[in-house]
Amino acid sequence: MIDVVLKKGKEKAVHQKHPWIFSGAIDKVKGNPLNGEVIRVLAADQSFLGYGYYNGQSRVAVRLLEWEEDNIIDKAWYHSRLKNAIASRAHLLSDLETNTCRLVFSEADYLPGLIVDKYADYLSLQILSAGMENVKAELIEILIAELNPVGIFDKSDANARTHENLEVSQGLLWGATPPEFIEVKENGVRYHINIADGQKSGFYCDQRDNREILAAYTKDKEVLDCFCYSGGFTLNSLKHGAKHVTSVDSSALAIETLKHNLGLNGFMEHQQTSIQSDVNKQLRSFKEDGKTFDVIILDPPKYAPSRSALDRAARAYKDLNRLGMLLLKSGGILATYSCSGAVDLETFKQIIAWAALDAGREVQIIKQFHQPEDHPIRISFPEGEYLKGLLLRVL
Repeated sequence: MIDVVLKKGKEKAVHQKHPWIFSGAIDKVKGNPLNGEVIRVLAADQSFLGYGYYNGQSRVAVRLLEWEEDNIIDKAWYHSRLKNAIASRAHLLSDLETNTCRLVFSEADYLPGLIVDKYADYLSLQILSAGMENVKAELIEILIAELNPVGIFDKSDANARTHENLEVSQGLLWGATPPEFIEVKENGVRYHINIADGQKSGFYCDQRDNREILAAYTKDKEVLDCFCYSGGFTLNSLKHGAKHVTSVDSSALAIETLKHNLGLNGFMEHQQTSIQSDVNKQLRSFKEDGKTFDVIILDPPKYAPSRSALDRAARAYKDLNRLGMLLLKSGGILATYSCSGAVDLETFKQIIAWAALDAGREVQIIKQFHQPEDHPIRISFPEGEYLKGLLLRVL
């Protein structure tokens, strides 16, 4: 096994179980490891630190897998890690009201670069590191043995693969080809989702808890759901008795899927309005028309994919939330979210404060939103915390 030796004093983060080693922390590489090859990491004094995937083309040169020298990285090791991740979701898998969740969440489950989502009887696989790509066949074999899915579909189409010198990959990996629509349940709400053509892995299961929390505030209310995608917040609001929901998304596929899901759950046309439009433009149009709402949901895509985009993202979040506040009735509820890992909760609160000041509205924080338990956050890897949100009362 090839040894990667760290510079003196650079072993502290490894001892603290942080899974990333940046290229600048490496003193020397004893050999020529291939991208994704498992290597041994040593401190400057040659003491053992861990095993990890090496990638000489990535800023994150090593993704650590194991800190115990006696634990060899082989098929049995992957099987154990996958079994542990699946077992930790056992209570979610047995929930009769929900049959979709995240089974593996990359570094949080000690499997860097691997994401597995369950959609009813199908699995969606995202591989984002060269190391996991090298053992894809073994991973599929283990998932089949543990879960007996009808099919496994590859959704490894994220930009992160380019940093690992990997081409995007999408298509059937094993079993039956998913139908045009797979029916899943979440919180008792039914969805038809399209794994092959949908965004990311097909469905945003990271908002499961937040949809139900927010829905409790929508009974008999006029609701505006922005960036609605396939209708998670819209459908939960209608289920909890919203008077009317207006849903806005720029994607024609999202609006088409939402309309399909409305019929699937038996909601009537007079209960909901779908608008395909740029959200910011639509919010300005509502303002010009004097339209107001009791509850507004802002769940935009990732505005800050990295820290270098933070300033631009902050301006975008501020303008979006300012427009939302201007459309709320006095005492109305604003549920606002950020899925940008580069924007921490305190920064997000400051952005909301700026938006409130510009809108001339006073705001109270009444709840804070987080990612659900199937998207755990390792205490040694705070970078895994990406989803945050605020439930606000706008006065």
